[in-house]
Amino acid sequence: MRTLTIILSSIMFTMMGVLNAQNSDAFIKKEFVKDGATLKYNILYPQKMKSGKKYPLVLFLHGSGERGTDNQKQLTHGSALFLKEELRKKYPAVVLFPQCPPKVMWTHRKKEKSPTGDWEFEFPLGQQPTLPAFLVNELVDEWLASGKIDTRRVYIMGLSMGGIGALDFLYRWPEKYAAANVICGGHDPQLVSAYQHVPIWFFHGAKDDVVPPLYSRQIYEEHKKWNAKTKYTLYPEANHNSWDPAFAEPHFLKWLFKQKK
Repeated sequence: MRTLTIILSSIMFTMMGVLNAQNSDAFIKKEFVKDGATLKYNILYPQKMKSGKKYPLVLFLHGSGERGTDNQKQLTHGSALFLKEELRKKYPAVVLFPQCPPKVMWTHRKKEKSPTGDWEFEFPLGQQPTLPAFLVNELVDEWLASGKIDTRRVYIMGLSMGGIGALDFLYRWPEKYAAANVICGGHDPQLVSAYQHVPIWFFHGAKDDVVPPLYSRQIYEEHKKWNAKTKYTLYPEANHNSWDPAFAEPHFLKWLFKQKK
């Protein structure tokens, strides 16, 4: 019964994602400029945002398929979740959806095919974050300095390239985030100790042939040694688009927003 519910909910969220990517009036297109470089992003404000009140902040990192320059495609997956009326009322927050330009990523991740045809990943850090990652972090810092954000409740989530990015962000800026939702992502398990204090809920499809579940499982198993709040959900029949059943989880946002530093 639960499997049928998740499948039906997944279809609903997929349809909502397409509709909201085309007509997401509640999101506002903006540009952030730093040192001559520009980051395009969409922002969703809390309904009836009150002066003097501090709100949670959620940063959403999209996958490789949503890269571009239109400042729109990054809303394809995930935006529907934040536009649901009951959730906006229950979890008022400032939500950021930055867009990564083409031919660059949130991280320095490398991959190549093994002799057996499987993807093998490496997660070099590089001396500095990629330019899009740097700009996103600067944008978040600007909001944290605004006085409008509850700095105990800053969250990050991402899927695929963005899931990898979320883990990279946690390593680079570990004191910034109170919790993370990581969908079909992965990273270097040797770096987990840097963000051991941050609860993470991992999601992955068992049949994922784009980002093998091994890469999130390794992180989870190491992270769980340090953090009892960390969770892992594997969908036996899902391939790479495990974000559909993940977004359909009834406690997806509830778990995230109850975490505080």
